[in-house]
Amino acid sequence: MPDVGFPSFEQLQVLITVADTGSFSAAARRLNRAQSVISYAVAQLEEQLGLAVFDRSGRIPQLTEGGRALLADARRATASLDALRARASAFQQGIEAELRVGIDVMVPVGTVVHVLEAFASRFPTVGLRLCMEALGGIAELVMGENCDFGIGTELTAMPDTIRLQPIGSVRLVPVAAPNHALSRSQEPVGREAVRDATQIVLSDRSALTKGQDIAVLSLRTWRVGDLGAKHALLRAGLGWGNMPALMVAEDLASGRLVQLALREGRSYDYPLGLIRRGDRLLGPAAGWLADELVQALSRLSQEP
Repeated sequence: MPDVGFPSFEQLQVLITVADTGSFSAAARRLNRAQSVISYAVAQLEEQLGLAVFDRSGRIPQLTEGGRALLADARRATASLDALRARASAFQQGIEAELRVGIDVMVPVGTVVHVLEAFASRFPTVGLRLCMEALGGIAELVMGENCDFGIGTELTAMPDTIRLQPIGSVRLVPVAAPNHALSRSQEPVGREAVRDATQIVLSDRSALTKGQDIAVLSLRTWRVGDLGAKHALLRAGLGWGNMPALMVAEDLASGRLVQLALREGRSYDYPLGLIRRGDRLLGPAAGWLADELVQALSRLSQEP
């Protein structure tokens, strides 16, 4: 069997356009080509493949069974070529192939998703790897060059290689299930009652903040590595803990969780900042994404 070779991009484009528009003349208008050029491209494609792609026996050309099968392959092939061209163009402009971004688990997911939607539209060729960590985890990822930049909390002592640009904060509120002992108190909950209750605490896997307990008031703690797991344990009534106000807003409104009135305070602000290495410049895509996240989270911090 002779080697038929590979159809050209133009031939595949003509095949797709004729199929989409329904005629050779309509395809010629859409592609701004003479109809004879369209007819010739189709004839060459059929000769090259040894297969009739269109049935021309009627007034309107119809795809043959083989043509319909080839059309799906043609769409995939042209999409791959378009992606290849876009990626090559991005490299020429210095745009990164992939970004690694660290996001603190306390950052509202909805805000991040909104920014990422715009990012995907603006930089369609750039891959993205999101790393979710808490407390010192984001700074550690950036310091170890495992992330290009991150949105994380400010540490008591930041490493010399790290630069932090303050953004704002996330409001954390103490909550528990309505059947929890602390929720049933008619008076502000004192230090002794809080000390004796089980507190659900997010584990810190970072060596930068190892041994440092932040806003831990109880002697007995359950430590979990995931904010979603902490949320589930709180709703199950297995302890109390601090959670981002936005994340538990629906739970508070529906009564699934209760905001505790602690004498130590009804809430506290969890500071956030843009974390990056001082000896590294951000590329075009990373710089754009970092700026957009900073702006979005700054606006969020200003909301009452």
